[in-house]
Amino acid sequence: MLGAMHCSLSLRGAAARTRAGWTVLVAGLVLGATLPAQVPSRTELAFPDLPGLVTLRCDFHLHTVFSDGRVWPDLRVAEAWRDGLDVIALTDHIEILPHKADLPVNYARPYEIARAAADPLGLVVIRGAEITRGEPPGHVNALFLTNVAALDQKDYRVAISNAFAQGAFLFWDHPGWQQPERKAVWYAEQGEFLARGWLHGLEIVNGPEYESIPHQWSLDKQLAILGNSDAHDPISMIYTMQPGDYRPVTLVFARDRAPASIREALLARRTAVFSAGRLFGEEQYLAPLLQGSLDILNPELRFRGKDRVLLQIRNQAPLHFQLRFDSSVPDPRLPAEATLAAGKVSMFALNSVSGQAAGERELRLPCTVLNLLVAPDKPLKTTLRLKVKFDRPGQ
Repeated sequence: MLGAMHCSLSLRGAAARTRAGWTVLVAGLVLGATLPAQVPSRTELAFPDLPGLVTLRCDFHLHTVFSDGRVWPDLRVAEAWRDGLDVIALTDHIEILPHKADLPVNYARPYEIARAAADPLGLVVIRGAEITRGEPPGHVNALFLTNVAALDQKDYRVAISNAFAQGAFLFWDHPGWQQPERKAVWYAEQGEFLARGWLHGLEIVNGPEYESIPHQWSLDKQLAILGNSDAHDPISMIYTMQPGDYRPVTLVFARDRAPASIREALLARRTAVFSAGRLFGEEQYLAPLLQGSLDILNPELRFRGKDRVLLQIRNQAPLHFQLRFDSSVPDPRLPAEATLAAGKVSMFALNSVSGQAAGERELRLPCTVLNLLVAPDKPLKTTLRLKVKFDRPGQ
């Protein structure tokens, strides 16, 4: 994104020293070379895999000093490893090169540097670029490119066409960022792109901003949703990576970790977005993410007192789940609302499990998950299914 995040740091006369400085930082973070007493650590974003698919944590919108960012490409890799990501794309602007007096214009170089740093860490780097024009048509990111230089065109239609010819996945960045109150406008140009097959996704979260209008467009027009940092500064200057302050993440549900599988999943719209303590996505993905994040610590329950048992549920996900239980279900009685805290164990006293005989049972708890949104202002309605075994004292 242009504006306040644009680089104001002059690299004139200091390019070699800057590159060396970032290299030392990366080595210190990844290998602990500069600070032996500090062991590098990675935040695990513990989202479960879905049946037959792996859940990949991705950021598809990042900038470096090769456009208007403030970091060297391999630092983006180190940040991604630390923050629990599996996949990143470096999407430097084609048209914005404020450091060309200090760095050669080489569209291929950011990917080459990042890939060399990523391979030993098991991270995937996608070759990308940002086609940056005023509105309309706005900014378009192209992923899975083979030749970034082919996008350096005066006519944006030629640039996008050349990306499409390379098999690129194309998404519209931050659609509402220049509009009053971020009320995005669907331009005729976007309609043209969609008709030509030149538009595959929409960025509904950019940095800290969620845009509800593009979210609805994604459903109406069958486009993949993405949430990305669009980081220009070092990530540590923007996010703490503490619960509630994670960088935004696109979750991709792919058949495996190969770039071809990631591309296939994006084109098939198998994505969700994690941002600011919320998940956005279709019910077919959010419901199993919720269910797979929960683990019962004491599946064998013993009655205590009159029809009362204690149930302990661990939430392994990096976000709280804010539940509102269906009050029309009397058995078992639950509080009207409850929060399953991220990374913690929550305990429920289940009352009035009427006439329960000893043996296995699946507890079905209909609920609304207030911070999982399947559409703008539409929280997920689902049923938690918990397998337990009841036992009576003395049996």
